[in-house]
Amino acid sequence: MHSGRPGRNPLSRPDRVVYPAGMDTGEDASERAKDAARSTRDSPALRRTARIGFAVLGVLHILIGAIAVSVAVGGDARTADQGGAMQQLRQNAIGGLVLLIVALALAALAVWRIADAFLTSGPGGTTRWGRRIKNLGVAAAYLVLAGTAIVYAVGGRTDASQSSQTLSSRILSAPGGGILLTVIGLAVAAIGGGFIVGAITRSFTKELRVPRGTRKAAIEVFGVVGYLGKGVAVVVTGLLFVIASITRDPHKAAGLDAALRDITALPFGPVLLCAVAAGLVAYGVFCIARAWYERM
Repeated sequence: MHSGRPGRNPLSRPDRVVYPAGMDTGEDASERAKDAARSTRDSPALRRTARIGFAVLGVLHILIGAIAVSVAVGGDARTADQGGAMQQLRQNAIGGLVLLIVALALAALAVWRIADAFLTSGPGGTTRWGRRIKNLGVAAAYLVLAGTAIVYAVGGRTDASQSSQTLSSRILSAPGGGILLTVIGLAVAAIGGGFIVGAITRSFTKELRVPRGTRKAAIEVFGVVGYLGKGVAVVVTGLLFVIASITRDPHKAAGLDAALRDITALPFGPVLLCAVAAGLVAYGVFCIARAWYERM
């Protein structure tokens, strides 16, 4: 005979913990969240709408590039940023409807990016989380653009330059604000640097599924030129935040429009701005190509 509870085999394994109905383990909740994200990301309707979002981004960049060329050759008063591009769209007879479609497509692209961020996998934890943070940051930018499109669709307007200056002023007035604004500027410049590195390494080709041949070569050319132009514009925008911090002048940080206009003050400035504008147009064409060939 043995001591212990009657009917229990002392050599058996401990009883499995049974959770009450409705209570999930952390692994179960995580799997359910991944299943929901996968279902969202793989939704045919969402993916089709998100692809339209890429085309929308392309049109916006082409319009920004066109405005920048006008600034370079004739001092165009229109703002060379997303707001200026959306104002151009709003002037059409059905501009309001077009901008609502723009907002919907950008929102769908943001949702797809968020779902993809939760499903990001890779061999290294640091790399995996870096890709997740990148996807979430890009999604946030798309949502901001979608909100801007809605504002213009209903007849309103936004002033990105004024908003940037106001934000910089508030940051500078806070304790340690100068350091924070410098960090923000360097972070924005680093994003622009990432575009330039992407152009050099052609890393953007990993996100595309393009048949070999002339078409692939053309898309890569637009991608390289576009990433360079976009990168330069973003780097200059970030440096303006740093200058605003050093000079304690929030008016220096006036966003993309101010960054492009400041290029004209450089030696051969109009020529340089036309080159950057051509890069933005090329980036727009590349985004339209992504609408067809993006791996989704």
